[in-house]
Parts: sequence; C-alpha cells; structure tokens
Amino acid sequence: MRIAVIGVGLIGGSIALAARERVGAEIVGHDPDPEAIAIACDRGVLDRAAASLAGALEGADVAVIAAPVGRLAELAPRVLAAAPVGCVVTDVGSTKRQIAGLLDDPRFIGGHPLAGAETAGVVHARSDLFDGATWYLTPAQHTDGILYERLHRLIGALGAHPVAIEPDAHDAVMAAVSHLPHILANVLVAEAAAVLTSQGERLPATGPSFRDATRVAGANSAIWTDIYLANREALLARIDAVSARLAEVRTLLAAGDGVEIGAWNDRAGADRRALVDAQLAGGALTELRVPVPNRPGVVAGLTLELSRAGVNLADLALYPAPDMSEGVVALWVTGAEAADRTEATLRALDFTVYRP
Repeated sequence: MRIAVIGVGLIGGSIALAARERVGAEIVGHDPDPEAIAIACDRGVLDRAAASLAGALEGADVAVIAAPVGRLAELAPRVLAAAPVGCVVTDVGSTKRQIAGLLDDPRFIGGHPLAGAETAGVVHARSDLFDGATWYLTPAQHTDGILYERLHRLIGALGAHPVAIEPDAHDAVMAAVSHLPHILANVLVAEAAAVLTSQGERLPATGPSFRDATRVAGANSAIWTDIYLANREALLARIDAVSARLAEVRTLLAAGDGVEIGAWNDRAGADRRALVDAQLAGGALTELRVPVPNRPGVVAGLTLELSRAGVNLADLALYPAPDMSEGVVALWVTGAEAADRTEATLRALDFTVYRP
C-alpha cells in the first residue's frame, strides 16, 4: 500500500509512522515547510518526500490531508484532482460539515481522529498516538464502498476505532465536547486573571479542578481560530445553551435554595456517570454478514444507520460477487448486546442478516 501524507506535522507524521510500522506501507510526504520535510526524513517518518502534490499522489492508494482546517477548502479539491482514480482521500480536520458540503466526489471520506498531544510538529510524532482512539468517518451516500472499506481497515490497523457519523452530528458533538471546553477554559482563565488583578494579588497555588478545567486555555491560535469559525453555528448553539444553564444556577444561588442547588449538583453527577458508562465496552467479537446490492452509497448508508443506533463497528470487510452485481458486508461488533442491536437495526432496514 502506498500512502500519501499531505501535511507532515504531529498527526500526519504519526499516521505515517503507524502505517509504516503496522501496515508496512510506503509513505510519501509533501509539506510546504521544508524544515518539516527534513525532520520527517531524518527521523524515518517518510520513505521519501515529494516536491509537489502530483508527485506525492502518484500511485497512491490512500491520501491523507493532515492540514489545518482553514486550508482544507483550498487544498482538498487540489488533492482530489491529482489523486489516482482508485485512491481514497481523507482528512483529519476537527470540523466536517464545511468540507463535506464543498466536495462531491465518491473518493473523499472526511475523517477526524480524536487524538493529539500537548506538543506539535513532526518531531513529536509517534506510532502509538491513535491506539484506542475513536476515529470519526463521514461517508456520504455516493461514497465508493471499496474505498470506504480500505480506509476503515487502515484506520483499524493504526490502532484506532473507526466510527461512521454524519457531518452535522459530528460538528454538534465536537462543539459540545471539544470546542466549547476550549472557549470555557479561555473564559475561566480570563476571569481568574481579572479577579486577581483587581485584588492586587498574584496567581495563587491552584487546585486540580482549576488546572484540569483550564489546561487547554490559549491553545494555538493559528489552529483554533479556524476551528471556531468553521464550527461557529454549532458553537453558537452550545454557548446559548450553556448561558441558559448558568442563568438557571444563578437563579438558584440568588434565591439561596439549598435543596435545589443540591439536586442540580446531583444531576450533574448522574450525567457524568452516564457519559463515563457510555464509553465502556467489553466482550467477545461477533461477526454478522449482510448481503447487499451493488449500488452507490449502500455501505456508507448501512454504517451510518448503525452509528445512529449506537453501534460501534470493530471491523468491516467487503466480499463482492465475481460479476460485481452484489456482495456481502461482514461486520464485527463487541459484545452480545451490540450484536443483537446490529441485527435488529439491519433487519428493520430490510437487510438479511446471518451469523457465520
């Protein structure tokens, strides 16, 4: 497998390292920063560097655009124009609706690995960065099923868990669990600094709650300004919702209502436990096989419906008939409950399901 990595920073470099070590892929890199390319070559991140997009994409089976969100609208069409017909193209941006609305190519599948580090740059790249991480994919109805399977299996081989999701749902989730926390962290440190300045005090020793809540404050503006703007609609909705929740607790505090404040705090504890429990999974893998017609979007639609039903796929494989008129999608899920839910969801969509 030949993989073109467009943008050789922390994420692109880590994808390259993991693919070289775990898949045995040939990695060709391209980056406008010659220093990044030099470091990547010196550290053995790349098999070779290309001076142009066309050079990097020649003969590629997979192309990963590991560029900032603000560059994707300009860069992704150029990558697709230069990529071979049978090359699957993906990105790693943390917003998906904007890029999904811009592109209409069956080879493109938006992606977003939920992985990163405090440090940036290819010098900090490592092959285990994606171990155990969720990696969102946003296939469309016209997505090529063979290419989707290739990308899905590659991501699994890198150590991550690929999860299909719609672009709008992805951005709403990221606004709540990633982008809004950055905004709140910035607000918290600004408020603390304002209080200390007004009191003529220096920053005191802080407890873990303040440190944890503000760890991401002031993150790289070159990256985060683009993210805020690209996801501004979902962020505005979440900011309005948080403002309403703050107004609610303000009312309780103003009224001195200890009973309701205690109940409000208990609800938060229950919400957090539910969120933690939702991330726990265990049990043996179960395989299910689904005969499908060979029509555009059938694999993407199937995986998106399973995602809506709360099913996370551990793996996926396609077995087309010799004449390509139909095929079988093999799915693996973790645990008996997930297998039963998968089967019920697919049967409700009029698919035939059987377990080997």
